[in-house]
Amino acid sequence: MKQGPLELEELEWLDDVLLKYSNEHSILDVSELDGLLTAILSGPNLVEPSQWLPALWGGEQYAPVWESEEELQRFMALSFQHMNDIAERLNDYPEQFEPLFGESLVDDKEFTILEQWCFGYMRGVALDNWSALPEKLQPSLDLIALHGLEENFVRLDNLSYEDFERDIAAIPAAALVLHAYWLGQRSTVN
Repeated sequence: MKQGPLELEELEWLDDVLLKYSNEHSILDVSELDGLLTAILSGPNLVEPSQWLPALWGGEQYAPVWESEEELQRFMALSFQHMNDIAERLNDYPEQFEPLFGESLVDDKEFTILEQWCFGYMRGVALDNWSALPEKLQPSLDLIALHGLEENFVRLDNLSYEDFERDIAAIPAAALVLHAYWLGQRSTVN
């Protein structure tokens, strides 16, 4: 299997496939997939592909009917390559870790979109039991949840531009703190 970060063309292909097979319950784009994979790699337990792959589509009943075996194989290979790249950055090169936030162009201005990545992350959190997260680390998870749970939309509407910009900078650090904590917990158990 190919190693290292995906090329732009590969990320765009993944994005197209996620959109092609999307439904109201599924991951919608590569940013949301990136968040899901980051949470899976960062949680208290190893979440097996047999658990997270169906969750990617919103459950077994929503799994796509692939156009071809080649399309399925390429999707799986690129997804696992991307997951391995995230794992390597989280574990060995945290200074290189960057969530794959979305971008939107409005009136020739580029805006960062946090929500998809955060929604994916929270979907990954839901696949494991994070209840033992210490209270002192809860603000890190709450920051991601602020942008990643529908119940927080009202709060987001009242967020200032400065607060939003602060969150863009703070979310990568929050994800790294959460990953480091659970990695340390898993290491002490093994």
